[in-house]
Amino acid sequence: MPLQEIVFYSTAAAGGARSGPGAICLNDLQTGTTIATFKQTSAARNCTAYVESTGAEGGFILSSQPDKSIMNVYNFQKDQISMKMVLPERLTCIAVDSRGTFCAGGTAQGRVFLWEIASGIMYNAWDAHYRQVTVLRFTPDGAVLLSGSEDSGISVWSVSRLVDENMANELPVPEMTLSDHTLSVTDIRCGAGRFTSCRVLTSSLDYSVKLWDLSSQTLLTTFQFPKPISCLAWDATENFFFAAASEGAVYQVNLFRPADESSGTQATAVGGEGVNDIIRVDDTPTTSKKRLISVTEGVTVMTISCTSASLLVATPAGSIHVYDIASHQLVRTIRTLNGLSVTHVATMMRPPDLIGHVSLSLGAGDGKDTVSVRPVAIFQRTRDVKARAAHEVPMLLPPCYRDSSLYEDEELLRDHAFFVQRKSAGAHADVLQARVSDLEADVALLRDQLGRAKNINDVMWENVVQKLVKQRPNASPSEDDADQRKRKRGRT
Repeated sequence: MPLQEIVFYSTAAAGGARSGPGAICLNDLQTGTTIATFKQTSAARNCTAYVESTGAEGGFILSSQPDKSIMNVYNFQKDQISMKMVLPERLTCIAVDSRGTFCAGGTAQGRVFLWEIASGIMYNAWDAHYRQVTVLRFTPDGAVLLSGSEDSGISVWSVSRLVDENMANELPVPEMTLSDHTLSVTDIRCGAGRFTSCRVLTSSLDYSVKLWDLSSQTLLTTFQFPKPISCLAWDATENFFFAAASEGAVYQVNLFRPADESSGTQATAVGGEGVNDIIRVDDTPTTSKKRLISVTEGVTVMTISCTSASLLVATPAGSIHVYDIASHQLVRTIRTLNGLSVTHVATMMRPPDLIGHVSLSLGAGDGKDTVSVRPVAIFQRTRDVKARAAHEVPMLLPPCYRDSSLYEDEELLRDHAFFVQRKSAGAHADVLQARVSDLEADVALLRDQLGRAKNINDVMWENVVQKLVKQRPNASPSEDDADQRKRKRGRT
């Protein structure tokens, strides 16, 4: 199956006031045509997450509803709701790690929940912030969870500590706190690499975007904008990022200065001088004409394509504008269903198990194996110690394909019967009886050999005594008898 990049987005009514009319859609990035639609959902911003299909495991979609404590679960193999979960509280944002192991959810009261997706076990629930949690993000390796809130704070939580049974009764403590914003945090983007080696971009309503280094827990650079920043998009190579204001201004910020061939200087990094390093980005034509994109309809969310060639900007009017990053030219516009506000947008490769468009056959072996649905269990509403102790997690084993030319069927059955097939009870009893007879014969042989060894020892002893008697001719018979009696007593 040829690779095809598609647009994954979700829609909702303006402001997320009601649920029902929204949908989750998949569109072709090149043509804009609709490929699949998942209805009966109306997720707000940061309330949609998905895991892509990989190999023999099908992906899934999680969508938290804005007006009730309900989460809808979809899989790519059917266009209807696969499962509805009742949550302990209404969630304001969710996040799923890259491997699809854990799901985190934040609430308006500042609480954060952490579930294991395959078992549904609630590993932890704690008060992470004083006010509403606005955004949650896992690092690419899933080692830590970052949470941003309306209290202007950003906390970094270790996932291993959150799921540690020895710390189940302790209050979670963040690994670090990124506290330099002054207003509500609106977005968080994690760079490439493992925890402590990756950098983090954060945006806030205080007109700033900050670049953090997790290894040193320090602020590298502050970018100051003329408008409040609502969302971010970061290039995979971390050479530049886009910052968008809700009014419609999208700023491109380059993190490296270009090389000057005339002077012989190489490309250098921008900023990195710490708290006092503030780079101001304005929207005047003289300084930023080439790095400002104006969207008249406003901006809700945006993302960069997998190839880093296109910027997708979603609007509250139900449009997704695709811009060429190199030239900032508008390439095409994707219109959503019913003109609803777009609350989530991302790009991905077309799932191999997408319903109605490709065969579910993997194309390997004899083609009889199909993509299995990844297990998703109902999330617990409270922490259950018994369920956590049992910790039963369903897993999907990858299919095993066998080349018939290398291993004949008859040989396979013969070896299977030899190694795996159990013997009957009668045959097993005969084997045990034969073994007992062999052991009894060995014991009888050992006893016979022991008797012979004792006889040889007695003969040797008598010979030694006779030689000693012959060497003492002057000894009286009574003395000889006494010596022999002493020797016999010593032998006994």
